[in-house]
Amino acid sequence: MNISSKILLSLMLLMFSISGKTQTDTSLRSALFPQTKYRPKVAVFAPVYMDSLFDGNNYKLGNNNFPKIVLPGLDFYNGMMIAVDSLNAENKTLDVLFYDTKNSKEPISKIVAKPEFQDVSLIIASFNSRAEMQVLADSALAKRVPLISATYPNDGGMVNNPYFALVNPTLKTHLEALFKYLQRQYPTEPIYLFKRKGASENVIANGISEMNKKTIGSPLKIKIIELVDTFGAKEVLIKLDSVKKNIIVCGSLNELFGMNLVKAVTSNLNFKATIIGMPTWDAIKDIGEDAEIIYSTPYNYPRTTKQALYIEKKYRSKLNGRPSDMVYKGFESLYRFGNLLIIYGADLIEHLSNKDFKLFNEFDFQPVKSYKEKIVPDYFENKKLYFIRKVDTQIKSIY
Repeated sequence: MNISSKILLSLMLLMFSISGKTQTDTSLRSALFPQTKYRPKVAVFAPVYMDSLFDGNNYKLGNNNFPKIVLPGLDFYNGMMIAVDSLNAENKTLDVLFYDTKNSKEPISKIVAKPEFQDVSLIIASFNSRAEMQVLADSALAKRVPLISATYPNDGGMVNNPYFALVNPTLKTHLEALFKYLQRQYPTEPIYLFKRKGASENVIANGISEMNKKTIGSPLKIKIIELVDTFGAKEVLIKLDSVKKNIIVCGSLNELFGMNLVKAVTSNLNFKATIIGMPTWDAIKDIGEDAEIIYSTPYNYPRTTKQALYIEKKYRSKLNGRPSDMVYKGFESLYRFGNLLIIYGADLIEHLSNKDFKLFNEFDFQPVKSYKEKIVPDYFENKKLYFIRKVDTQIKSIY
């Protein structure tokens, strides 16, 4: 069976689990668990786009046609199911429900009103748009159960919701960590921040500038340089020092701009540079083949650990492929927070940073408030970030 056939089989099994009547409504019940008095129920949401893929029970797009937009959500689901297998093996008692956030027939507003959803104890979501967050967050607040936003780096404008927890930090948090990193590593060296014209680019440049003005220590020597989208190597190299090693910050989330900046810097081997990118660089696999690249991320998945090799083995046996980071994120989210739910129950929100079930990443959830004196947090946010260093596309060290 080739990988396309296995992915299709995985999709069909998922569709059957969602629509089939062999289980309670849309529940992916971990049926192998023995019955116990307390069986916490976990609801998991991810974008799988089943409506676009199936017409009834028939796959619409052909065996070898799988839209890339489907794969992140499907991999998150597959990682979650590997976690279910692990919990089963450990005799952990959880009921797990899975919902497709892109199901037009059952929008989130309809799902949260279903009888099966009323007694959930934990919600885990892999959002891919801000519009999906508020209805689910409102439901979590009303039920007083944690909603873990596992992958999406946006707070959705959340206000007064101490049950909403953001694993992937906002850009503001990344910038704060970046500024501290620059202070620690390059306190006296010239730093070149290249940006393009744009609103998010202004947020980045202005944010760094404001922190530099307010810092208690010596301010950094940062020079902000704006480039047009059609810039070439000459416009970049003319700003750099051909004698000393250059410290360069990419001040844009735009992936094409970042890739072009790296190409420009590395086009002349006489110029030595360390290029510090944005968190979006974590998803760009081919960036910086001839460069030293550094970027921040809340996710660190070394593939040689015992846990990682277990996940890879399980995934390969199921889909005959190499698991993406979304598989690891799905596994880590359900296994870690599911275990904590079993232990702490209704008090889970107070123990999200607990390290007892750490698999790969440390989490440091801190309350976010619009002003210091505010009593109720707007939400909780993971403040723990790793700085990844890549040389010749190989990870050399983590700060």
